[in-house]
Amino acid sequence: MPKRKGKTASSDEDDSGSEVDLVNVDFEFFDPRETDYLAIKRLLRQLLQLDAEDLHLNDLTDLILSQPLVGTTVKTDGIESDPYAFLTVLNMNVHKDHPSIKALVSYLLAKATGNPAAQAALRSIIGPEALASSSSRHVGLLLGERMINMPVQIIPPMYRMLGDEIRMANDDKEPYNFDHYIVLSRLYKITEADVSSMTDDIDEPAPPTKKQKKKGKGAKQQQQGLPQVGTFSFHHEDEEIQNVASFTVDYDFSNRQPREGSESLGLDVAGRFMIVPSARFAEMVMDMTKSHPLPST
Repeated sequence: MPKRKGKTASSDEDDSGSEVDLVNVDFEFFDPRETDYLAIKRLLRQLLQLDAEDLHLNDLTDLILSQPLVGTTVKTDGIESDPYAFLTVLNMNVHKDHPSIKALVSYLLAKATGNPAAQAALRSIIGPEALASSSSRHVGLLLGERMINMPVQIIPPMYRMLGDEIRMANDDKEPYNFDHYIVLSRLYKITEADVSSMTDDIDEPAPPTKKQKKKGKGAKQQQQGLPQVGTFSFHHEDEEIQNVASFTVDYDFSNRQPREGSESLGLDVAGRFMIVPSARFAEMVMDMTKSHPLPST
């Protein structure tokens, strides 16, 4: 039986782009299962990109599946189908000697080199001395990813269920009493060169109004339907996570994904991690729920 069901809508545009049809889809939420191994491994590779193989991806997937009562997968065709999304938390203190956690600790500390304050904060909670201490200040590694076309509205229920599972695990005296969470995410970058190359495929727009002229280049790009130059997250919920995070660190992957790769969407892709005090977890989930509500039935 699924944990619960949810309904959301995805958009389907015709070739002209002039009409949008909404398609209702039922999503079911399940505990992680051994049969989810390949699908979760694929989603982890999407999250970590080409750096995944340096982070003991097989071992990391096994570790996620070793705790089936904490974490959620999302499916659309029953329990035996492949998950389209997952969310879980791993105790970095308990699993400090696990190959994937050891690799991730070194990896994150190295990626924080450009932000000394963030690196110091990170070292204070997952550095070798911090993980080896008998302190109860444990750190949870929040891992979650979804297929590109999955709507963000599935995320708040997953976080609410994770919060409930963490509370129940603590009631049973299991090691899920976290002081901080580290959340991994990924980004894409749009440069001036990217925008310029896109204009070659767009018909000449109507002349700008006086108001648009005053707004400058950004308004011109919006008028042409072009994206803005900048760095953007693949995960819309990053905004709510960043609002409560002590530190956010964006970094380049060590092994760059070719732009023509199917997962990079022709853009430069990068990584991100956020350090979140556990005291603000409930606030974060509430903000997600308000920002990304399920459609009313």
